[in-house]
Amino acid sequence: MIRRQGPPAAVSADNHRPQVPPAIEVAGLTRVFRVQGRRNADVTALNGVDLALPVGSFTALVGASGCGKSTLLQCIAGLDAPTAGTVQLLGTRTSSLRPRPAARFRARHVGFVFQDDNLVTSLSARDNVALPGRLRRRPLSRSAVDDALERVGLSEQVRHLPHQMSGGERQRVAIARVLASRPDIVFADEPTAALDVASGAAVLDWLARLRRTGTTVLMVTHDAAAAARAQSVLVMDSGRIVGELPGGDPDAVSRAVLAARAGSPSRMGRREGALR
Repeated sequence: MIRRQGPPAAVSADNHRPQVPPAIEVAGLTRVFRVQGRRNADVTALNGVDLALPVGSFTALVGASGCGKSTLLQCIAGLDAPTAGTVQLLGTRTSSLRPRPAARFRARHVGFVFQDDNLVTSLSARDNVALPGRLRRRPLSRSAVDDALERVGLSEQVRHLPHQMSGGERQRVAIARVLASRPDIVFADEPTAALDVASGAAVLDWLARLRRTGTTVLMVTHDAAAAARAQSVLVMDSGRIVGELPGGDPDAVSRAVLAARAGSPSRMGRREGALR
């Protein structure tokens, strides 16, 4: 999963048909933050990350606080600009796009679920779900919006404003917004951090269901149990991906994060060098 790849449109020798490009492909991604007013105080948040995630995958990024996982997600999603390296989403080199075309690409292909639900406080649940369609000038039908809200159990709250809903309900509105928009890629940054156990489990259920419909999901989380719900888990330390393990075992995820902090990536089952 973590590897350098050839040109996305390479032809398979077996079937002579173009291969499907990865949903997410990153090469040499580096992000350096300059600290003003201090000498030699640059902070390297990402250090030459290489990554390729296939279409329809559900991947969790984990690691200790400050390891660079949220910065990596933001750079891949186009919410932050890398210092060096390239990002390709669905075969398009998005890191080379100017701001307006990049925003259009995100509106057409990308959905977001964050710890902060990012709902517009003056809009109802229904209007928040419909908002992405309006922004990309492809309005969603009322039935599509209401169906998405019904699927997350909010058919009775369609007219509620965000302040009239619980944190779990607001996060379900954010999930409904993604369901209605049907993006190709979903970026989720700590989507369960502010939720109770039941609400967090419901959010993870919906992310898993999105994957089964062909959507690619990349999730940042500090929660080993949440990470274990993904198909695969990537472990970060000091701005690099240092290991990978399959989902399913929260204890294994916790051990991998501890091993990374201790500087022992080999204890995680697979070393970064073997994954490139």
